[in-house]
Amino acid sequence: MQLNLKNPLVFFDLETTGINIVKDRIVEISYVKVFPNGKEEVKTRRINPEMPIPAESTAIHGITNEDVKDCPTFKEIAKSLATQIEGCDLAGFNSNRFDIPVLAEEFLRAGVDIDLNRRKFVDVQTIFHKMEQRTLAAAYKFYCDKSLENAHSAEADTFATYEVLKAQLDRYPDLQNDVNHLAQFSSYGNNVDFAGRMVYNDKGEEVINFGKYKGRLVADVLKSDPGYYSWIMNGDFSLNTKKMLTEIKLRDFNMK
Repeated sequence: MQLNLKNPLVFFDLETTGINIVKDRIVEISYVKVFPNGKEEVKTRRINPEMPIPAESTAIHGITNEDVKDCPTFKEIAKSLATQIEGCDLAGFNSNRFDIPVLAEEFLRAGVDIDLNRRKFVDVQTIFHKMEQRTLAAAYKFYCDKSLENAHSAEADTFATYEVLKAQLDRYPDLQNDVNHLAQFSSYGNNVDFAGRMVYNDKGEEVINFGKYKGRLVADVLKSDPGYYSWIMNGDFSLNTKKMLTEIKLRDFNMK
């Protein structure tokens, strides 16, 4: 089934130095950009993460420090990458909880202003888990009746994710061939920031989603505990979390 698209949809996958969205870095990014007319563009880039790649990570994706030593850094490709995905919606496998937050961190770290919050995110893993409860390799076998060769290669995983989504649309009549529907269906939660430290309540208000203030309005916490903002800004939190908290703080200050 060809996807019904209003905007280009970029299926992408990252290989990284690890699984910490705050500290780890991208070593490879691969994407398939699917246009509304069905045209596809494929690109894969190796990236120098400017930090050692742990042996346990290399054991998974096969990328070594030697492989990326002469590759560009993310900062060097950030502007061109931002241009390539500008105006596109994004899709991946477990992308809402990992790939999107990591990509957002890299853009912020590189000083490139790209508003990912305006994009639609389709997480094929979430659709799969809601429907069948499996991994990407099992999803590929289940939906496409193919074995996933070169698993944990960014390009192989990206193409598999793209094929799985098309097969999901063929299999489930209730799953609408519409990115707005797919993004809503595959959303992991109503997050304010990509890491989910803050979420929207049913009134559209920002609420703390962890720690001693969990369930309290962000605005109320910032008023009652002035040191909370500094604690977040100086703590081991993602740049995106800090950015969104700052926007709330400045918004409420300007409303006074």
